Amino acid sequence: MDSARSDAAASPADLDLLPSIVVRDDGVHMSLPEEAILLLKAAMFSLAMVFLAPGAAGVCHPQSAGAATSSPASTTEQPSNPKVLAELRQAWQLEQRQQSALAIGAYKKANKLAGGSCVACLSGLYRAQMKQGDFREAIRAAAAMQAAGASPLVKSVAAYNQGRALMALGGNQPKPAQLEQARAAYSEAVQLDPQNVSALFNEGEVLARMGRRDEAQKDFRLCLSTLRPGDPAWPRVKHFADDPELAVQKMAPAFEVTALNGSRFNLDAMAGKVVLIDFWATWCGPCNQDLPYLKKIASEFAGQPLVMISVSLDSNAAAWREFVQKHEMTWLQYRDADHQLAREFGVTSIPHYFTIDSDGVLASESLGSGSNLEDRLHDLIARAEQAGRQRAAATAPAAPQTP
Repeated sequence: MDSARSDAAASPADLDLLPSIVVRDDGVHMSLPEEAILLLKAAMFSLAMVFLAPGAAGVCHPQSAGAATSSPASTTEQPSNPKVLAELRQAWQLEQRQQSALAIGAYKKANKLAGGSCVACLSGLYRAQMKQGDFREAIRAAAAMQAAGASPLVKSVAAYNQGRALMALGGNQPKPAQLEQARAAYSEAVQLDPQNVSALFNEGEVLARMGRRDEAQKDFRLCLSTLRPGDPAWPRVKHFADDPELAVQKMAPAFEVTALNGSRFNLDAMAGKVVLIDFWATWCGPCNQDLPYLKKIASEFAGQPLVMISVSLDSNAAAWREFVQKHEMTWLQYRDADHQLAREFGVTSIPHYFTIDSDGVLASESLGSGSNLEDRLHDLIARAEQAGRQRAAATAPAAPQTP
């Protein structure tokens, strides 16, 4: 990739604002992996696009990877008014406390104080509105951010955000017109910045839902060309590139975390295996009642293509570790300290179980103790083993012809 991009060079202000523009914590699941490696280089900055970090939802998202080294910015994309900065700080704090409605008001006030064209204010407003579920207003905020942006990079991110909000507004069954609007937004984002892999991937998802599978596959393959097999996003992008039909399935949110034993768990790297995810906590009575049942499952399915991971919502790390060790919970364990992963899966009560098939498709969801998981797991594992045999047969060398 070229080290200079004069046609889309960002100002120091662009760099300073990127974290607030593109932080992927809006609580809206966009079904992928929502991630891909993107390296944007310009004279003033270095920006990396990475896949899901622990606790994030599955979708490509840019994150700041450096800091500006030149003189302070003077554009409206980086406010310098102390009153605006103070209001932005207050809005951010409200947002972190999950007080989205109050944060929206604070971001609006900051933008008004800044003259109505503050990219940082508008990007924060967009994010808070997405968290609040006010997708129509989020679309307007993203459009305003695109109008206010001074560089193609910022305008591309804003167009990408419009696409996300349009898809969120459409819900599980968006209308054809909404799909076309979202596709157009993602396409514009790519035109503004051809290296916006997030927009390219999401455009592929929309095209797949529109039945335009060949075009979708082309986008997915282009995304895949920017990744390496070791990248967290690579498995799901590879799945979609091989079979665009998967993009229209209800895929489980992609995530990668470090388990208690130090191993890395990447959901999308479990291809060919069934996954059981158990959301629980040490202080949850019904969860404790189900513990013997989970231990039975771990023992019964040992050696079969099943991976279990228990995701604790405990705030006390020491108490959690002690409980896991005392009760010999030998399968993968992870503590979702900020509950971000729980939000991605829509978990509001525990125990909460999810089964995911060998293609990464969300197969079932059950809430409460006493859930009958064994029958589902037997069925999913049988299908996974059959699929494995079919793949092996398809790749086996042909038997030599006898004369």
